[in-house]
Amino acid sequence: MLTKRIIPCLDIKNGRTVKGVNFIDLRDAGDPVELAAAYAEKGADELVFLDISATEEKRKTLAKLVLDVAEQLNIPFTVGGGISSVEDVDILLKNGADKVSINSSAVKRPELINELSEKFGSQCVVVAIDAKNIDGKWKVHLVGGKVPTDLDLFDWAKEVEQRGAGEILFTSMDHDGTKNGFADEALARLSEELNIPIIASGGAGNIQHFQNTFQIGKADAALAASVFHFKEIEISDLKTQLKSAGIPVRI
Repeated sequence: MLTKRIIPCLDIKNGRTVKGVNFIDLRDAGDPVELAAAYAEKGADELVFLDISATEEKRKTLAKLVLDVAEQLNIPFTVGGGISSVEDVDILLKNGADKVSINSSAVKRPELINELSEKFGSQCVVVAIDAKNIDGKWKVHLVGGKVPTDLDLFDWAKEVEQRGAGEILFTSMDHDGTKNGFADEALARLSEELNIPIIASGGAGNIQHFQNTFQIGKADAALAASVFHFKEIEISDLKTQLKSAGIPVRI
C-alpha cells in the first residue's frame, strides 16, 4: 500500500511565509528558507511553495527564493504561483523544483496542462484547484480565491486528469484556515472519480482531522500550513498517531 504523505505548505508573499483564514487576513509565519530546512529535518514527505501573490500581481514566481529553498531540501519540492508557460516551468525545475503547481493559468488556457505534461512528464504537473461550496455546488475560484467561475470542481478535475496532470491539490476555501477539518466528503468523491493522487488542503486543526481525511476523504496526501508553522502539531507526533491508527506513513 502506498504511504500517505504529509506536506507542509509555504505560502509566500513578498519573500516571507504568510498564513490567513479563508484566503484573507494574512499574518507573518517566518522565513521560508529556514522553515523549509526545518520541515525536511522533521520528517515532512514533501514541501509545497506557493507564491500566493504572483498571479494577482502579474509577476513570476521568485526563482531565486526557489533556489535558496531547494538547497535546503532532500525531499520533493513543488512550486506554484504565476506559472503560465513551458519556459516558466523550465526555469523553476532548473532552480531545484521537482514539480510545479498551476491553477489560474490552467483554467484560462487548459492546453497548458497538456504542454507541460508532454514536455516534463505528468509526474511533474500538479493542478491546484481552489473551490467553494455555493448552494450545494462546488465552484472553482481563481487568482488566490478572489475570482469565482462557473466551473464545477468535479468536471474540472476530470478534465485536468485527462489532459495529463499527475496530481490534484484541492483546497476548500470554506475550510481554509478554519481548523475545523478538511472537506472530506468532496475529497472522497474526487478520489472515487479520479485515478490520480488527490492532495487535501484547507482545514487542518488537529491530528484527528488528518486521520479523517485519509480514512474518510480517501486523500493520498494532506497539506497544511499554520498548524505546522506555529508548532500546534509536530510532524513526528502526527505520523506516530497516524501509524497507530493503521494509516501507512513514512516514519
